Amino acid sequence: MRIVTLTKESTKDILENLLKRSPSQYGTYEASVAEILENIRTQGDGALFAYTEKFDKAKVTKETIQVTEEEIREAYDLVDPGLVEVIRKALKNIQSYHEKQKQNSWFTSTEEGTMLGQKVTPLSRVGVYVPGGKAAYPSSVLMNIVPAKAAGVEKIVMTTPPGADGKITPTTLVAAKEAGADEIYKAGGAQAIGALAYGTESIPKVDKIVGPGNIFVALAKKAVYGHVSIDSIAGPSEILVIADESANPRYVAADLLSQAEHDEMASAILVTTSSDLAQKVKEEIEGFKEVLSRREIIQKSLDQFGYILLASNMEEAIEAANAIASEHMEIVTKNPFEVMMRVKNAGAIFIGENSCEPLGDYFAGPNHVLPTNGTAKFFSPLSVDDFVKKSSIVYYSREALGKIHKDIEAFAKAERLTAHANSIAVRFEKEGEQKES
Repeated sequence: MRIVTLTKESTKDILENLLKRSPSQYGTYEASVAEILENIRTQGDGALFAYTEKFDKAKVTKETIQVTEEEIREAYDLVDPGLVEVIRKALKNIQSYHEKQKQNSWFTSTEEGTMLGQKVTPLSRVGVYVPGGKAAYPSSVLMNIVPAKAAGVEKIVMTTPPGADGKITPTTLVAAKEAGADEIYKAGGAQAIGALAYGTESIPKVDKIVGPGNIFVALAKKAVYGHVSIDSIAGPSEILVIADESANPRYVAADLLSQAEHDEMASAILVTTSSDLAQKVKEEIEGFKEVLSRREIIQKSLDQFGYILLASNMEEAIEAANAIASEHMEIVTKNPFEVMMRVKNAGAIFIGENSCEPLGDYFAGPNHVLPTNGTAKFFSPLSVDDFVKKSSIVYYSREALGKIHKDIEAFAKAERLTAHANSIAVRFEKEGEQKES
């Protein structure tokens, strides 16, 4: 893992390198994704079943595409009861956190005869995409379904790719049942996104699609945005650790590798004011790589997007961290809460040496669906807000409108929108006639 002295030039180079990981850079796949989406839109189930057989090697039909209660019961029999209990504990924490995010409609009125407000309404249908194949991500199931349930979404439709045997990973099914998915379908990839966006004979159209996926899923979500809403176009995972000489190098190294193991495009960055810590962390990483199961992926990730940045002071370190705007940020310093107050851009912030990133991935409660690729500068974690829409409420009595109608007419005329002005004026034209007479 390379050690780089932090300068404005090195920060710029790193940012440019990290941006290469954005799904927006993979234009070569867009034509294939567009073809899949168009076929799903025009051919419905026929195309969906054909793509499922082609890509997932599984034969599904209108009768078998939806997961049955019997299949869910079978999944519970296959999952260790201890793991089911862990899922329930995590679920409770996640529910508790997201319940606090709920917003109510509000209204204010005045004696002049006006009422203004905001009406908060849950989305009717939400599609949750869950990756499948060789890996299982029950934690992602919880993180995507729980805020939707807390928001009051009427129907939550989950899709996930089946194995070649036509079955869904048992832990995924158990997590979906525990979290409260209403319908679960055996469909993956860009074709599943198309089915959720356009609807097929088997899978209902939804209002919004959330959930992680590979590059084809990311590009499909990007393509259907506007036809439906989406949560984000997520890029590869990333972690940034701000540390000083007080940090435990073994802990820091372990935390950096926890993200580097995700995939070859993952990013792991340490920003430190201590050259001694930098060297020790580098040594610890070399030692861990020898015993970790995904060392080939880790090595490629670190070679491409791993950095140890040496800052001359904490101010410089924080400035670099804000510029990178990492998905996950750990602060391991003498005064971590003080540093946290100066951090502006991060998806999730973990404070102190015991608040490691996997705590947030699985158990603490805050959502682990976070902005990536520097988008933490303007995006937020997935939350209850993502599953509601807000309507403005306006009421004026005739008396209240009468006091300000000329102001509105003047404003409209200044913009040369005479129909706007007329819409107000017609309500008071008889009063004008009376005054003239």
